[in-house]
Amino acid sequence: MELPKEYGYVALVLVAYCFLNFWMAGQVGKARKMYKVPYPTLYALESENKDAKLFNCVQRGHQNSLEMMPMFFVLMMLGGFRHPCVCASLGCLYIITRYFYFTGYSTGDPQKRLSIGKYGFLAMLGLMVCTISFGVSLLRG
Repeated sequence: MELPKEYGYVALVLVAYCFLNFWMAGQVGKARKMYKVPYPTLYALESENKDAKLFNCVQRGHQNSLEMMPMFFVLMMLGGFRHPCVCASLGCLYIITRYFYFTGYSTGDPQKRLSIGKYGFLAMLGLMVCTISFGVSLLRG
């Protein structure tokens, strides 16, 4: 199998997500300092820290993005073999929604993660369809 030239867009979108992830990790680091949550504590306890909810929302926004990253990467890479431009576009949409998911969550009001962030699931659904299309095309030979 030969990769389409446009697969380069898929690679670039994956790297863009890595940059977003690094930025989110930096925001968690800043929140650790601001809300006094030392390493290796993953989540602050409200009984020990009055700002626990604020920190935990920042941490959770990043953690959720990490949890979704393997599925995003696999779907991008596989679906991109057959539909590189569509997958790259959906990947850009996903990255934008992830940014808003994280910044909304980081306000301390978890509901705000969904204002624009909820549309990331549409991007993931589109990536699943592209990957199914790729799988079916392989089976048909």
